[in-house]
Amino acid sequence: MKILHTSPREDGFRMPAEFEGHYGCIMIFPHRRDSWQNGAYAARKAFAEIIGIISRSEKMIVCARYEDYDSARFMLPDRVRVIEMESDDSWARDVAPTFVTNGKEIRGIDWGFNAWGGLEDGLYFPWDRDNKMARKLCDSMDIDTYDKRDFILEGGSIHSDGQGTIMTTEACLLSRGRNPELSKAEIERELMDTLGAEKILWLPCGIYNDETNEHVDNICAFTSPAEVVLAWTDNRDDPQYEMSMRCLEYLENETDARGRRITVHKLPLPEPVTMTSEECDGLDDMDGEPTRTPGERLAASYVNFYISNGHVIVPQFGDSNDQKALDILKPLFPQREVVGVYARDILIGGGNIHCITQQIPTYDRSVTGG
Repeated sequence: MKILHTSPREDGFRMPAEFEGHYGCIMIFPHRRDSWQNGAYAARKAFAEIIGIISRSEKMIVCARYEDYDSARFMLPDRVRVIEMESDDSWARDVAPTFVTNGKEIRGIDWGFNAWGGLEDGLYFPWDRDNKMARKLCDSMDIDTYDKRDFILEGGSIHSDGQGTIMTTEACLLSRGRNPELSKAEIERELMDTLGAEKILWLPCGIYNDETNEHVDNICAFTSPAEVVLAWTDNRDDPQYEMSMRCLEYLENETDARGRRITVHKLPLPEPVTMTSEECDGLDDMDGEPTRTPGERLAASYVNFYISNGHVIVPQFGDSNDQKALDILKPLFPQREVVGVYARDILIGGGNIHCITQQIPTYDRSVTGG
């Protein structure tokens, strides 16, 4: 593996869309007891169900700590590759590499990671194991990696249409805990140079009470070029209404990198999902303080789905809108099976199905190692 200090854009590399072909997917076996209730038992069952579905159509690589390796190997299908690797938590979207491609070869991007805000408003400390995972994974796959550790970014904060457009949120990438020394224009240039993009779409905000400073992957996602789904509520008394409306107005007045108007499909939100006392009791404290409180609203959204080669895997919450969300997504992905997975036990940790997955694009393994 080579550590590169050039620009992916200048090298002819771009970030493909998630709906393009995959070689595989990376996930991390959950273990953190102040994130995952009751010793992560329920979360592991949900992760295993998702891993099983994804592994039907693409290669699955699951990272597990030394003490969790045997459990992961026992719970997961034989076709899944389990590798021993230390981590601070289990958000592969944010700590695994973002992959870029030139059509044959893939390379990884090793962003800086500071637990969604560092000492300003980050969610845990330390985060050094997570910050090393992207480079370790590229090394294990014999894939060259771009050194971008001087730029703080998580994979959940960006979406690509694969045709020159990157979507993000101002709330996240302009937050003080990430790159406060850079202007919006400088951050935009960094994204375009590193992701091979021509245009950045800056949604104003994300999902209410999203502790990642409102990642884009919880509010809006590309389903095909110039088409997106947007998390939506008609309840004007919900603080999310104004946030979703601002995003809708922005998208309706923008075009993508190729000058196309953007078609927006509204994807309803579930009724507010809040923590129960029993769920809070199942979580360990962090530094003597509880990580969740009874009645706390979680950032539940059906937009936080993962697109695999064969499936679109959508969070479900036991809500009346569960089936409606699946029905809206099915015609948008006619070549894939849209399936729901009950994901409350993942959501308690702070994110959802998209947050725990990171796709590896299709590549020519005779050109790239691995």
